[in-house]
Amino acid sequence: MKKVIAALLFCASGAAFANSACDTPKNDFDGLYCLNKVYQEADKELNENYKTLSAKLDADGKKSLKAGQLGWIEQRNKSCSKREANDFYVNLDCATNTTIKRAQFLQDRVRECSSSGCQNSKLKD
Repeated sequence: MKKVIAALLFCASGAAFANSACDTPKNDFDGLYCLNKVYQEADKELNENYKTLSAKLDADGKKSLKAGQLGWIEQRNKSCSKREANDFYVNLDCATNTTIKRAQFLQDRVRECSSSGCQNSKLKD
């Protein structure tokens, strides 16, 4: 029993250490690692919100949603990345913030559909 409690305490302290490592990254690569984790979660939420919203829409709404999403992707790519010769750069902070905002936008549309009805005119924003 003592071994189980000790193992649980060790795991809990390890999780706390892992969480605090992103609070004060030691270098740019650590910061990039932590920001990438946030980006991945934001992208996951965006995809979940898109799927949930799409399921609530009629055919015209789905077309509008897809067009809006493709436009958003194009704008995100223009704003948050660039190519130079043989190099490709992504501003991960920009991509993360943009993705979080889009995920929230989609969540707001889901909320509208569930409460007052889907408004296809808002899907291309």
